[in-house]
Amino acid sequence: MKQTFTVTGMTCGHCEKSVKQAVLTLDPQAQIVIDRGQNLVEVDSELPREKIAESIAEEGYAVAP
Repeated sequence: MKQTFTVTGMTCGHCEKSVKQAVLTLDPQAQIVIDRGQNLVEVDSELPREKIAESIAEEGYAVAP
């Protein structure tokens, strides 16, 4: 299931890598596309939306509700 998140605070490639790793730790099969310029993170995973958002937030990035 594809889910799109608005994530602020990503300013570089390292930030993108941190966000990807946060999701992949929960679901190694997840497909992730990040558009840093638009503050968008698209995740294709069966995980609940809340779990993905919580994982990204734990890395220090703001996830819009």
